[in-house]
Amino acid sequence: MVVLAVATNLTAAALLACTILFYIVVYTAWLKRATPQNIVIGGAAGALPPVIGWAAATGEVGLEPLALFLIIFLWTPPHFWALALNRTDDYARAGVPMLPVVAGRTATTRQILIYSGMLALASELPWMLGFAGPIYGATTAICGALFLLLALQLSRSTGADRRAAHRLFVFSIVYLFALFAALLVDHGSGSFPPMRSSHGGRGVSVHTELKSGAVRSACCTVNFSEV
Repeated sequence: MVVLAVATNLTAAALLACTILFYIVVYTAWLKRATPQNIVIGGAAGALPPVIGWAAATGEVGLEPLALFLIIFLWTPPHFWALALNRTDDYARAGVPMLPVVAGRTATTRQILIYSGMLALASELPWMLGFAGPIYGATTAICGALFLLLALQLSRSTGADRRAAHRLFVFSIVYLFALFAALLVDHGSGSFPPMRSSHGGRGVSVHTELKSGAVRSACCTVNFSEV
């Protein structure tokens, strides 16, 4: 954190410190074994790296990194619950109250479908806010439709069918990678119009190269080890 503060700025270092503290104390030490919503609330820590990367590049936090935060935050529950559906006995023996252990398969698949719908909508935000181009827009439309299809198939499957949950879990990894890769390609190819500052009151045109660098920094800080 000290190195990050010296190399970039205090905003990025403070965000990193809060992320580590939240993950270790709030999620690992408390929420993980206290509530079936553990992965929902704790998912905030895993969703903060793009915000940290953006702050490191710009010294501020705007709507753009918050949109990326929301995507990862909504992606986390269906990703981990799909895995938990096929590991229910393991979680039960370990005393971890994951949603499938506490609420059962039907309630879990329903929640997965709900979060998948919200994820598909939230994934359009980078394009709607103007910091993603047509490559990202096409990628998120296709991947979002596939994610929803797999979630729907899972909700209609039986408890004996482990393949539906496994398919969704595997595709969720591909989904997140594909979205951020498409965002990087858009900014590498310059296939989007110049962006403006997310701070509307300032009304100042922001240099495209600066924001593109911030997007690349935010994308490259996504922690895929969480998957």
